[in-house]
Amino acid sequence: MPPRHGIFVIGGGGREHALIWHLARAYPGRPLYCAPGNPGIARLATCLPIPTTDLAALADVAASLDAELTVVGPEAPLVAGVVDVFAARGLPILGPTAAAARIEGSKAYAKRLMERARVPTAAYAAFSEPASALAHLRTCTGPLVVKADGLAAGKGVVLCDDPEAAELAVVGMMVDGDFGDAGRTIVIEERLEGDEISAFALVDGEAVALLPVAQDHKRALDGDLGPNTGGMGAVAPYPLPALAFDRIRVGLIEPVAHAMCAEGHPFRGVLFAGLMLTADGPLVIEFNCRLGDPEAQVLLPLLHVSLPDAFADLAAGRLNPSRLLDVDRAAAGVVLASRGYPEQPQIGDAIGGLDAAAEDALLFHSGTAVRDDQLVTASGRVLTVVGEGSDIASARTRAYQAVGRIQFTGMRYRHDIGARVPGVTDAPTAPLVS
Repeated sequence: MPPRHGIFVIGGGGREHALIWHLARAYPGRPLYCAPGNPGIARLATCLPIPTTDLAALADVAASLDAELTVVGPEAPLVAGVVDVFAARGLPILGPTAAAARIEGSKAYAKRLMERARVPTAAYAAFSEPASALAHLRTCTGPLVVKADGLAAGKGVVLCDDPEAAELAVVGMMVDGDFGDAGRTIVIEERLEGDEISAFALVDGEAVALLPVAQDHKRALDGDLGPNTGGMGAVAPYPLPALAFDRIRVGLIEPVAHAMCAEGHPFRGVLFAGLMLTADGPLVIEFNCRLGDPEAQVLLPLLHVSLPDAFADLAAGRLNPSRLLDVDRAAAGVVLASRGYPEQPQIGDAIGGLDAAAEDALLFHSGTAVRDDQLVTASGRVLTVVGEGSDIASARTRAYQAVGRIQFTGMRYRHDIGARVPGVTDAPTAPLVS
């Protein structure tokens, strides 16, 4: 058999652009392919117009390329079973099976798994009937969170200040179908207070190695106000003492990895734990089965080791976990969104200033397209502008300087990405160029 060559990435957003950039830097000269990709990715890889939902076509392409490895970016193909399809054909792929990806595909399943693994998380109840959910709310007091059980592109979570607001969210999901089939079952849980962080681990069965911790900013508006989004920006590494890393690995992630092995569905891939730093220590908000977006855009530029090499070393038992955590700089990423995002994003607006912005920052495309030789907005989240520096304060300054050089009609972004990180004392940063 001829030697395999090239790496194939599935996805077409900012996370996948960051993955392609990471792979191009780690393996210069290696052929890179991406499906479906985007205009930013097309500068580094060959883009193939295949939707991430066409699992058979993706496998056909990987086979025709004789790709040495396929890396899956988004959650939807993982939950749908793309790893199972590839494995059945003997095609190398990095990611969890459909059974293991259920940790993100069903929030109710994930909460039950945490219960069995004795992982601390918010108190909850799951419902498949609106009447039962509404009856439960009549026994509740205080702030709550209502979550669609299935995949909802990061938007199926409603933060509610009281049970009355939670009732509206329940009706919206279960009766009005705000999130389609994803909201047929819901989870209602207590609303935790504290700083939210994103912890990522490479997991190969029971073997676990942590990546640097990031902090995502999910709410649409400054000050953590407005509706939830897919993410408006992120910073890394979030400062944590070594003891906290040990507690996250030993107390939160390893028990879940071990429980999945015991159930016969070992996880292999990137396991993402959304955590709340409470007065009682870190509690798990949710688990995801892949790298986060926009966290990937700030994490991958910091790593001194490639993800494929790290996974190979983890599987062989020779990975030194400290190599993943040994980062010597910081990154801050600001998401630029279309007018009307997240409720009704308006697209098709011409984008300018990218060459000037790229002088000071990395630009990862999330939702762009080329029309009549002009780059235009093509979805709600358009770009992630990433600045690097010796610390988060300097990294976010560089990011916002670059943001100020980009223009498109109705461009929306938060001005306070990273402002609440411990040690960052400056006020919310505005761009130097309006």
